[in-house]
Parts: sequence; C-alpha cells; structure tokens
Amino acid sequence: MTAPIPEWKLKGSKSRVTRVKIVNMKIWVKCAILATCAALGIAVAVSSCGITGTDDTGAAAAMRGYASALNKQDAGGAAQFTTAPGQAGEALTATLQAMRANSVHVEVRNPVEYSDGTASFALKTTYTWDKGRKFETTSNGTARHLSTGWKVTWEPSIIYPGLPAGGMLREIRTDATPAPSVRSRTGKAFMVLQPVNELILDPARTRNPDNSARALARAIAPIAPLVTAQIITNKLDEAAGRPVTAVVLRDSDMGVLAGNPARIPGVTVNKAGALVMADRRLMSPLESGLTNYWQAIRDATAGWQVQMVGPGIKPRKLVGEQGPAGPSVFTTVDQSLQLTLGDAAVEVGQPATILALDAVTGGILGMAQNTYAAQRNINVDQAFPVGTTLNPVFDAVGRAAAANQESSEAILDRLGLGVQLTVPGASAPMPGQPGVTTVDFQHGQTVSMMNMAALGVALARGGAGQFTSTAPFVIKGVPTKVVGGSLGELDPALINQIQRAMVLTAKKGDASDLTRAPGLRALVGTNGPQGPGWFVGLQGGKVIVVYTEGPKSGTAALQVAQKYFTIK
Repeated sequence: MTAPIPEWKLKGSKSRVTRVKIVNMKIWVKCAILATCAALGIAVAVSSCGITGTDDTGAAAAMRGYASALNKQDAGGAAQFTTAPGQAGEALTATLQAMRANSVHVEVRNPVEYSDGTASFALKTTYTWDKGRKFETTSNGTARHLSTGWKVTWEPSIIYPGLPAGGMLREIRTDATPAPSVRSRTGKAFMVLQPVNELILDPARTRNPDNSARALARAIAPIAPLVTAQIITNKLDEAAGRPVTAVVLRDSDMGVLAGNPARIPGVTVNKAGALVMADRRLMSPLESGLTNYWQAIRDATAGWQVQMVGPGIKPRKLVGEQGPAGPSVFTTVDQSLQLTLGDAAVEVGQPATILALDAVTGGILGMAQNTYAAQRNINVDQAFPVGTTLNPVFDAVGRAAAANQESSEAILDRLGLGVQLTVPGASAPMPGQPGVTTVDFQHGQTVSMMNMAALGVALARGGAGQFTSTAPFVIKGVPTKVVGGSLGELDPALINQIQRAMVLTAKKGDASDLTRAPGLRALVGTNGPQGPGWFVGLQGGKVIVVYTEGPKSGTAALQVAQKYFTIK
C-alpha cells in the first residue's frame, strides 16, 4: 500500500493529490487490461465449436462424404475423403470384402472443428448380416484442413480401435467340433471329414494351359491315373477361362505324387476339409447326395465370428456365437456290399451303374458306377428310356385296369413308376432335369433308376405277402418325398402275374444264362441297338437295378449283374 503523503507537502498543492490518484488508477487499469488480454489470447488458441448445418466445404463435408461412401460399401470413394487415399482404399477394401456384410451403416457423432485447422469426430459403424447377426463398433478420428480442403486423417484405427497397419476386420463361419460323420447301417463310419488338397489350375496364370494340364496329369498319375490331361483340358474348356479343380487329394496322397503340383505354372494347392469315404477303396454316386445332406446339418449348426487380424498378431475374436455340434447321419448303406457293387460296375467298358436295396424295407444298401458312367453324370434322378424292359409290367397293369375299371396311371403310381421320388441323401437333380416323367405306355417312355428301385421293392414285398409299396430311402428316419401320385396297396393278382413273368425271364428268357443266383426273378430289356439297357432282379432278399448305355447295353447289364452274383 502507498504511504500517506505528509500534510505539509499538501499545503497549497491540492492538484498533486489528484494527480497521484490518477496515476494509481492508470496503473490499476493497465494491469487489468493486460490480464484480460492474456486471458483472451488463451481463449483464441483453444476456441472450438460443434459442427452443425449442411456445410459442404468444411470438416463436416469430409466426414459426411467418408461415411456416405462407406454406407454404399464404396471403399475407393471413402478413401478420397482421407489424407492417404491409396492406403485407405486398400485397408477399407480388405475389411469390406472380408466382412461380407449385407449392409453397412456409418454414423458421424460428436464432430468438433477447432480454430487451428483441425477437427475431431467419432464414428459408429454397424455391420449387419442375415439371421439377425449384427456387429457395432465406435471409433475416433480427426480431420485436417489442407491446401486441397478438409480431409479425414487416415489411421487404420478409424476402422476399429487398435487395428494395426495392414490389418482388417473379417467375418468368418465357425463349425462346432466334433464334426458329424456319415454312418453305415451298422453304425460304422462310412464318410468322415478329413483334410484335403484341392489342385486348382488357373489358365490366366499360365502362358500355356495345355502344357500345364499335361504336367499336372503326369504329377498326379501315381494316385489319380484316370484324371488325364484330356480330362483336365475338357474342364478348362467348360469353365471358359475360370480356374478349375483338377482333382482333390488326401494328405497321404501328396507324398506319392510324381512331382510337386505347386511348381507347375498356373497350379495352386488349396488346403481344405472335405467329407470323404472312410474306406478309400469305396466310391459311390451316393457321395454327392449324402454330402449335401451332411452339409445342410453343418450349415444349420454353424456359428460366426468377427475377428481382427493383422500382420504378426493372432486373430482376435470381437463378437460371435457358436451352436452345438450337429448329429451324425445314419444310413442304410452296407459297406461290404458297396465294395461288391463297385467291383461289378467296372466289369464292362461302357457306362454302367448298379443299385442295391433291401427288398423288405426299401433301404438303399449301396450304389456304384464305373468311370464311364461318372463322366456322363448319371444319377438316380435322371429319366431314361425303358424300351422293352417293362413290357411284362405294362401288360399286367393293362389287364388289371380293365378288370377293375381303374386307370392304369393310378396302378403305375402305386408300383412306383408313375411318380417322382426325391430321396434325401441320394437325389442330386441336375440343372435342366425336371425329375421323373410319368409312364404313358407310349414309345420313348422314361423312368429313373429310383423308379425301377421302387418297382423292384414293391414286387419283392408283394412276393413276401406285403401288398403295399414303399418308397426307397437311404437316411434312417428321413422319408422320401413322393409327388405326382401315391404309393399304396397292390392287387395280389397283379403282383403274381408280374412275378410269374419275371421267373420265366430268369429261367428261360434273357436272364437264363445268369448263374449263382438261386431264386432269381428278373426284368431285362433294351431301348434298341444303342440302348440303354436295364436289369431289375429280385434275389436273396435284395433288389438289384443295373443301368447301362451304349451298343449291346442289354448284354452289358447282364454282365454287370453276373459279376455281382459271382462275388456277392
């Protein structure tokens, strides 16, 4: 505090007191101004404001543009709103492709622009898939005002907090363990999930696809001699420039190859898992249908995860669910009989397929075909001309219809001929194949192997006193779908007529040369010199159906049947 001025000094100088007061006031005011200015300076340095409105040139525009492009899953478009379009484009593309989301919704939150040419914001990103699956994440980001305008500062953490450079988010399928297997009628493993190697040839990655096909065929010849260079080339031609899987080999097969397939131009080896025969000696057209059914179980019990992955780090689960393991598939297949059928199918050098069923239950015991039939993609659902094979059946049905004033179509349906049969685990309809057509007594009438199987079971059951037809099946507890008519009760008189004709064919007709088949009853026929040829036999509690194609296919069908009876 300023000391008081002595009274003697104030005498005669009243104005001096005023001047002192004025000076003191000026000092106080000056200090107050300086303090205010200092405070204002600090406020100017940190001033900010929330971003509102529809500014198309400020930080808000960059943030909105980035989010809008991601909503469209346009990685390149979003990258253009960042400070590093190249790096951002690669990272965003990797995540969007790996996430495979049905939709992506990105929302900008808490945008703040600062007076120093920077801004901050948060992003809420929601990925959605089918079945109600959803993943939400919130990340933070910044923006800068550059000479080219406002840009979002690129950092991988904008995608997800802590995401490293070169990393990405991905959505993957997960499967419960242990994996289900396919079981035979005794409960023994018939098909199991095993590691396999897919040998893929990409014609776009080799200068000479034909040379690569020949080199690949030579390499796999010790284990897959039937996959020739011509077969691989045919696959390439059908694929029209797309990569093809030349062959799928088990891990144990890779050690006996004549060379390393991965060194062949255009060839890659893809590690995968596949359902394969537990006994590698077995092959069957049933594999496709059983695999489809098994896969449906895997799909129904599959789980999912969203993971963060990156160079040098272990995949980190961010969200996901996993259900319990699915049940194994129990079938009616007899593995020993399946091996016998396979040996019988290779007896002839033309397309041949053989099917065996339990004569009482209709359960499929096995099915096999040779490579010629496999190359023709012959399956149990395709309809083929029957020729003369069913003449005894048609004759008996015609007489029964006239006697009972019933339509022949209804009787054929009950015998399994005039209906379409879809057998879970066996049926594998092909594109353009509508299924089984109705038999109409006209030239060119067609049926499938499964129709012939149903007829054989109906006749066998009738011969055993069970005058009700039943649909063939291969998976226990899973019924066959029957459309276009109904199976049902059979007239004993009708069954007896057909049975007598079958006995005559086996004893004195086209099947009379067959040996080692006591009690055989058979239907045999062809559709002309070029076939196809058929054999339907009832013997030893089983129904045997043979289908062949090509010249003298009727004789070929009998050769396959004889081989079966010889080694069964």
